[in-house]
Amino acid sequence: MVAIIKTGHSIHKVFYYNENKVKENVAECIGAGNYPIDVDKMGLTIKLNRFLKQLELNENVKRNSVHISINFDPSENHSKEKLMAIADSYMEKIGFGEQPYLVYQHHDSGHAHIHLVSINVQRDGTRIDMQNIGKNRSEPARKEIEELFELVKAQGNKNSPDFQLKPIISGKIQYGRTESKKAITNVLNQVISSYKYTSLPELNAVLKQYNVLADPGNEDSRMFKAKGLMYRILDDTGKPIGVPIKASLFYNKPTLKFLEEKFASNTTNDVSDIRRVKNAIDMAFLRTEISLTKLVNLLEKEGINTVFRKNSEGLLYGITYVDHTTKCVFNGSTLGKQYSAKSIQERCASSNQVEENRASLKSEKLHTVTFEAPKSEIMVTLFGIDLRDNKYLGSSTIMSQLAEILMQSEQTANYLPYELRNKKKKRRGQSNNR
Repeated sequence: MVAIIKTGHSIHKVFYYNENKVKENVAECIGAGNYPIDVDKMGLTIKLNRFLKQLELNENVKRNSVHISINFDPSENHSKEKLMAIADSYMEKIGFGEQPYLVYQHHDSGHAHIHLVSINVQRDGTRIDMQNIGKNRSEPARKEIEELFELVKAQGNKNSPDFQLKPIISGKIQYGRTESKKAITNVLNQVISSYKYTSLPELNAVLKQYNVLADPGNEDSRMFKAKGLMYRILDDTGKPIGVPIKASLFYNKPTLKFLEEKFASNTTNDVSDIRRVKNAIDMAFLRTEISLTKLVNLLEKEGINTVFRKNSEGLLYGITYVDHTTKCVFNGSTLGKQYSAKSIQERCASSNQVEENRASLKSEKLHTVTFEAPKSEIMVTLFGIDLRDNKYLGSSTIMSQLAEILMQSEQTANYLPYELRNKKKKRRGQSNNR
């Protein structure tokens, strides 16, 4: 389960976004909280006016609408009753149990999910503080609800082949297969609010994995100078295709100005998030053999995608790590010098050189040298090596030198070095001049 909370300036937009989905037969309103009558007996006016009346209690609150999406694993298919129970429990745990809210079940994506529409002005006119509500209230609530309702957990589900990217979408967007705007919207809704990125390149590191690009235009273009932004669909080679769509045309208006605010608020100093990525990289380099491709594959198994940035000549100049478990995005240099693009290349090259040297030693043939019995005795005496089996195995370098010495022609059949000869005792009365 993954919960995403968004706030806005207009309850009308949030309300009609969901009601239009109902009109398109891709959603249905399955319940309500703190309304005077059942949802199936209410028209649009009653639903909306309940919010508007309470908002009048504090018109100074400008960002007053709350839009929450709760997403489930693609393998899950819950009844409406269970979805309502989950919604009620979640709203209670995040401090919205007394607020009016509507619950919509959507059927427009590859996984089950519900949308909750509410406001942050309470019955006494005070405002519910939304600062850090995701970390302080929503995350603990999510974990409790996962246990309570036996849901598939959002983190650590490595038994599923697509655990890294759940529950965003089950596959990448392909232009022509899905309505472009709708397909891009599905990705933006999940990525922009969920991931912690501090720059446009970091955001694009995530979006590109779904064949989507946030394009500010070239530096000399009118769009770039006006701080405009368009979203484009990419083909499998990473090239833009189709007609780009202005950021202002999307429901949440993910413009460059909006994103720059996210960049500032997303700055993270969470040591544990940084350490997780660094440890995964360090563990990969503990292996005897590593290459850039192998490194990418090993990190993917840990839920971390590696995105390389190359110049027009194909030279690698940057590297970005996307951790889908913690939803954090890091430039290599942010983690430390040894995790930058240059250092990673050097570490991979160094690892490959060590492996080549090791392979060279392994490929050196072993030779068998046969010694005559007297020379075996010499080896036992001089080196303490037992050659009674009349054979010795060693590397070609050592054995070639040893063989050259030991295979020289002998002067006598029973040759022994002078130092090893036993001196004959002189007989009594014998003279050296004899």
